[in-house]
Amino acid sequence: MTDPWARPTDQAPQAPSPQPQQGLPPQEPPQTPPAAGQPIPGQPPQPGPSEPDASGRPPKGSSLVAKVKNLLSDPLSVVLVVVIVLALVIAGVLGGELYARNRADTIVARIVSCVVEDDAKASFDPLPPFLLQHMSGHYTNINIETAGNQIREAKGMKVALDIRDVRLEDTPTSTGSVGSLNADITWSTEGIRQTVADMVQLPFIGSAISDVTTNPSAGTIELKGLIGTITARPRVVNQGISLQITELSAIGLSWPRETLQPILDSFTAQLTENYPMGIHADSVQVTDSGVVARFSTQNAAMPKGEEDPCFAGI
Repeated sequence: MTDPWARPTDQAPQAPSPQPQQGLPPQEPPQTPPAAGQPIPGQPPQPGPSEPDASGRPPKGSSLVAKVKNLLSDPLSVVLVVVIVLALVIAGVLGGELYARNRADTIVARIVSCVVEDDAKASFDPLPPFLLQHMSGHYTNINIETAGNQIREAKGMKVALDIRDVRLEDTPTSTGSVGSLNADITWSTEGIRQTVADMVQLPFIGSAISDVTTNPSAGTIELKGLIGTITARPRVVNQGISLQITELSAIGLSWPRETLQPILDSFTAQLTENYPMGIHADSVQVTDSGVVARFSTQNAAMPKGEEDPCFAGI
């Protein structure tokens, strides 16, 4: 029964709380996805791009970028970087220069060694740089020296070559050209003795050459055998060196000069004529130790490998 004297309350009646349905689990309120940069509930927070990871170290990418920025912000560091880069470039260029020079020296020495039939060493002048010469195909100066064992069959003969203005250009008739070539040849008295003994059969001397002496004031050399002596004066003949007989002496024998001269001419022609590129004798002189001669050529075409195997592979 309602109390008539009861006062109405100011509060609104509250709705009864919903009761869970029988046999169903309680419902959880829907979850909204976290905003960008916010941690995901139930997962450990991930380090940011500039935050350290679990090991306490910052990410590699950010560390590298920071180091580069710090490096570029320091003028001294920039200078050091530039110096290091330049040093590496220079080292690479020098390495290529040395390799190219060594390769070219080997090729030129091989050609000369093939022509003279003796060991040879070649070198290019230090300036201009060899790489520039190689790119242009124009070589300014080449120096070559043989070992001095022999030139062809001439024992004890040595040559020093000065070659200038070499241009490589493959044509139907040549592999290039040589502006000038000067060859200084020395031939020792012992080398003359060995060569004559090996190659020449003189009528009253044969191969029994006991000694070779020189007379620089008279410009002659003497070939001494067991029973006779030939005195000869070196001369430039037919672009080669000839031994012109000036005197014959033999014990109890008499041979006309005209009989022996062709034998010596054939001998010297075999040694000093028919060089490639028109190389020829210009002068000859008798010294205390033997004979010296100057050979040369100008504006000569280098033969192709088919014509002269020594020039193959240029």
